[in-house]
Amino acid sequence: MSNLKTVSHWLSIASLIALILLCLAWELWLAPLRPGGSWLVLKVLPLLAPLFGILRGRLYTYKWASLLIWLYFTEATVRAWSDAGLSAQLALVELLLSLLFLVSAVLFIRTSRAEHRKN
Repeated sequence: MSNLKTVSHWLSIASLIALILLCLAWELWLAPLRPGGSWLVLKVLPLLAPLFGILRGRLYTYKWASLLIWLYFTEATVRAWSDAGLSAQLALVELLLSLLFLVSAVLFIRTSRAEHRKN
């Protein structure tokens, strides 16, 4: 496994897990839509679907997860623009984590394809 592929793999794992934890904390404790938490916490469930495939470095999972992450990027953009205070700040963190995941996933996919062509 090349160095770039290894780094992108670990960045993908770290950003995905951080995004899951951020969404949980945001909607349950930090700035939920309703006091005591909200049903919006269920937005974490789609992020759990690719987690084990990403952990195992499965190329197919990387491909479809890089499309899934656009939903979180879009939500973060909307909430960063429309929310105020802590919620807007958390949206910016979500935006950065979704971008980090997207870039690292694309790098992983490209380096995997390059390695496959060499062999």
